[in-house]
Order: sequence, then structure tokens, then C-alpha cells
Amino acid sequence: MASHHPGPEQASTGDQSASGSEGGNTWYFSVNDDVDDEEDEDYVDAPDEQEQNDSEDDPRNIHFQVIFGNNYDEEIDIDDEENDEDDDEEEDDDEEEDAQHTAAEEGNESALRILGLLRAGARTGLVTRAQVLALLRNGRLGHGLMDEDDEDDLESIFGQWGRRRPRPAKDPNRFPKVPSDEGRKLMQSGTFGSSSEAIRQGSAKRIARRMLERELGIGDRRQRTRNLDLIAQSLVPSTKVEQVIHYDDPIYSGQFSDDGNFFFSVCQDFRVRMYDTSNPYRWKHYKTVQYPGGQWTLTDASLSPDNKWLAYSSIDSLVCIAPTDPSDRGDPYALNLSDGTRRIGVNGWSMRRGGFGIWSIRFSGDGRELVAGTNAHSLVVYDIESRQVLHHVEGHEDDVNAVCFADKLSPHILYSGSDDATIKVWDRRSMGDGREVGAFLGHIEGLTYIDSKGDGRYILSNGKDQSMKLWDLRMAMSTARFHEMGRTRYSHSSGFDYRNEMYDESDWDVHPHDNSLVTFRGHKVLRTLIRCHFSPPSATNSRYVYSGSADGGVYVYNMDATIARIIDVKQATSGTRRLDRRTRLYFDEPGGWSTCVRDASWNPNAPVIVASAWNGYSMARGTCTIHSFNDADEDEGEPQMGQSVDDMLRSNPNYYASEY
Repeated sequence: MASHHPGPEQASTGDQSASGSEGGNTWYFSVNDDVDDEEDEDYVDAPDEQEQNDSEDDPRNIHFQVIFGNNYDEEIDIDDEENDEDDDEEEDDDEEEDAQHTAAEEGNESALRILGLLRAGARTGLVTRAQVLALLRNGRLGHGLMDEDDEDDLESIFGQWGRRRPRPAKDPNRFPKVPSDEGRKLMQSGTFGSSSEAIRQGSAKRIARRMLERELGIGDRRQRTRNLDLIAQSLVPSTKVEQVIHYDDPIYSGQFSDDGNFFFSVCQDFRVRMYDTSNPYRWKHYKTVQYPGGQWTLTDASLSPDNKWLAYSSIDSLVCIAPTDPSDRGDPYALNLSDGTRRIGVNGWSMRRGGFGIWSIRFSGDGRELVAGTNAHSLVVYDIESRQVLHHVEGHEDDVNAVCFADKLSPHILYSGSDDATIKVWDRRSMGDGREVGAFLGHIEGLTYIDSKGDGRYILSNGKDQSMKLWDLRMAMSTARFHEMGRTRYSHSSGFDYRNEMYDESDWDVHPHDNSLVTFRGHKVLRTLIRCHFSPPSATNSRYVYSGSADGGVYVYNMDATIARIIDVKQATSGTRRLDRRTRLYFDEPGGWSTCVRDASWNPNAPVIVASAWNGYSMARGTCTIHSFNDADEDEGEPQMGQSVDDMLRSNPNYYASEY
């Protein structure tokens, strides 16, 4: 299920990046040959066409040049038999030779298409050098790449990337029912907001009527309380943007503090920016802290329960803790969560400090400990005061992409979500034996994120199977049952790589041991470890769950799995930055405006959502966009909505106001 390439976040950002692959090297190329070579010292430029071999001048040859690893060129000449066939036609107009001539032309055209894609850096999938050469030397290439008779040949050459054999049709009704019956029960129970049979989010008339009833004091105390809840949960932010904050690098996370007075953004440039959001509509930047060194990007950050400290991590065993006090300008504290051993990372690349990289970091409920999820399939519990690793438990069979505590006030029960498609429940008091106390099964691909409601009961998860799931701790599978199932608990493996492939819905199936309550589908969990959250109790009465999405949206769901609103961040930000030449090659056409919302945060006190995204032309930059509830056609407030600013909240001539 997990893809074993350098880190789940390591897609090409500059000119090129490489990853190890069985049978050869797989290379990703920038489509922009004009990118400044100095941005990456490992950049290998394509040879100038005029410097190619003189054999190009021979009209009987079609010449290709493919750049592979180690800075050497592999030249492949494919004879074009057109002139020879013309001579043969004068002597012998044989139908068999005509057929061979046609087949050779088709084969050359196919080869040209393959190598042309590689040369241009187009989306060919993970095709290795050995596979390309094997294909080009295949005697049956002339029959066409997609010819049904060559299905077995393609299977043997490309392995899992070859053409699939026909599979039995699956039940079209296998997808979870929407609206969910279980979700309806939760909505009516009062656990997730007040219930109204006719509630419609954003209905101006209904909101105005409820506001009038509140002012007039209509109804008894219970009715007035319910009316206030209905007003709060009706104020869902819209696509129209209050402000666009631009960054030169993609944003990996952005969150409000529990009191709403503080917001931090986690950027790929190894910096965390801190903002005063005591007025959620008028932000103030007051501090930026940096990670010393780091690998590829910052991966996560977590606020201490008292909001005085911010912990942040990279693909490294070092965690930094910085004070959030604006007057404290001291350097961050560095904590090494490694146990001192040096390992090779699970993807074949070594860590500079210790033996693992960190994908997720969280403070405990009492603020005394840190818990981390690592790419060494493990959880680390670290005591901040003594600076000691208390537990290092290899509790999963793949990367641990997310960790969280069940109760914000308790340090005892915690969860871990992994690329092995499981969520495990741990009791901090019994972690010494290395065994979980329960497990959740239901995802059929790896997990990207988990979030706790903070009540010690409900948990939310995002999965690469393009679904978000709600779980109840009381329904967790016992440890004994989990281990009795053995390998049968993993029911499916598609070989899907979420970083550079689209998900095939025909791969999706119901997990035979699914113990989740509700399944939410519609958003896209692609390209990166996209995050999901519960909506806050004060601002929304805990009515919704929401997630970022690779299609550029924030998806807000009712608890019955219906979509309450889609905040279109791509539409709101499109064209708000001057065109540049920086390239990230993903699904969208190079050079076009692309948006992937990796994280989102709902202000606990106001109808405001901030979307943190990879954004811009070729999705090479980053943004944090502030979206509020607004049903007015015109903006009468100050400052005007839609303004674009830099990371310090200053105006910049390279940024343009949103036209949406």
C-alpha cells in the first residue's frame, strides 16, 4: 500500500528530483528548460540539440536522447524503413512487405511518443530505464503499445504499470450510502450540533429570522439556546476570500490556537510564521522561527496546551521548540528524539541526525511530553523536562503519518495512523510492552491524517482510498482480535501511488472488517498528506467535519456524509500572483494555475476558515487564504476583501487582488 520512494512529500519542486526504483533509476524532469540552474546544484540540463550526434542528419534514422542517472546519455537509433520500402515497391509490390512497413512506422511512432514524453518531463508514471529499453527492443513493438495481442508482453515489461487484465465487475452499489443513516442518528442526538429538520446553511432569511427571535427573546431558555446553536452552525464560510497571504514555497500546515488568538503557518522553506489573530479579520504578523537544517520540508507543528510553546519538525529526528511570546527573541530549543542509533531510512536514504524522520508531532495534554510518528514505522514518546526518550515503539508495518491524543486534557490515550491502513489505540501507561490496546480497520489504502474531537471518544481520519472516516473509540477492535486476523486484516493492495497518480475508483472496495461509523467521500486525497478536522464547538456547535483536497477545495461535510459546502480556494486565488517560471510537475498542465489544499483550520470563535495550500502557477508556491461567512454581494468593510499580501502581511506589486 505504501510507496517506497523518497518520502511521501518528495515530489519535484525545482528542476528535478530522483528516487530509487527496482530495476533502474526513475527520474522526474522539469518541463521548463529555462529554470535557473543555480536553484539546484544537482540540476542536469538537457543537451543542446545542435550538439547531438551527426547521425541526426541521416534521414533514414529517427534519433532520440534520454537522460538517465549518473549524467550520461543513452542514444537509441531506430531505422526508418520508408526509403527502403520505396525501393522494394519498385521491385516487388508484396502485400506482406507493405504490412511490415506499416507496422514499423507504427512502432516508431509509439517509441517517439514514449521517449518524447520522457524528454519533455511529461507524466509517464514510474517507468524505469530498464523498462523503457526493454520496450524499445521488444520485437513486437510494431504492433502498437495498446494492441490487445501484446497484453502479456506489456505485463512482463511494465509489471504493475502494464495494462491490467479484465477484472470481474464490482457491485456499483458497494459505495457507502449517502446520506448515512448512522450519521443522521449522530446529528439528531445532539452530539454534533442541534438538529433542525429544515436547516439550510447560509440561508439569509432563516438566519435573519433567528437573529430577530434572539433579540426579541422569543421562546423559553431552552428554545433560545437551541436558536443560538442553529445560528452558529448556519454560518459556514464561503469561497469569497477576505485576504490571500502569499508565500514563496508551499504551505504544509496552518492552524489556529484553541482560543483563536494565534495562527501559525508551516512552510517548506523551514520557517514557521506566527500571527496575532485576536481580531480574525485583521491579522498581525509578529514572529518567524526557523528550523536549523532540515530535510525537504517542515512536516508538522503543534502548540502546547498553554499556547506558550510551538514544536515543529522536519524529516529528521530533531524537533525544535520555540516560544510564542513576541518579546522572546531567543533561539529555539532543539530536542533530539532519536535513541542514538543511526539507521538507513525505510526508503533507502539516511537521516543526518539519528535514524528516522518525523511526519507528525503532538504535545501531550499536560504539556510535559511530545509524541511523534516517524518513517521508521514507529511512535516516539519524549519527556521534555528530562530530555529523554521514554518509549520508541515500532507499532506499525509502515510509516506513521499522524498521531494525536484522544482527550486534550489527558496524556493517557493516544492514536496513531499509518500507511499500513490501520489506526491503533495506545495507552500511554502501558506502552512499555509495545502493544496497542485497540485498533480501527476500514481504510484500504494508507492514512494521511487523524484528528480527535477532543472528547476522548470520536476520531476522524483521511485515507489515500479517497475517503474520510469517523470512528468511535467504543467500537475499537481488541488487540487479541486484531492479531488473530493476521495478514487477512489487510484486504486490499492496489499499488496506488497517491503522489503522482489519479485514484482508480474501480480499486475501491468495502473493507470486510470496517468498524467505522460514517464514511465521507468527494474530496481528493492526492499528492500529499492532506489533513482533516472536526469543526470547533463554539463557532459551529461541532456540526461539521472538513478536509483539504487536491482539487483546490475545502470540503465541509455534514455528519450524514452530505456536503454542506465546498470552498473553492483555486477559484478564489487564481491569477493573484505574477506569472513566474518555477515548476512543480503534477497532474495539471505545466504553467497553469494549480491548487492543492493541504490543511484547513476553522477559527474557534468566528465563522472563518483558513486554507493552507500548495498554490500558484504549476503549484510551485504557497498561500494561506482567509474565508469568512459572507452572503453580501458588495463589500462595505475595511480593509476591502480579496487583497493579496506577502507573508509579513505587506502589499506587494507582484500580487493581485482576488477577482472572485
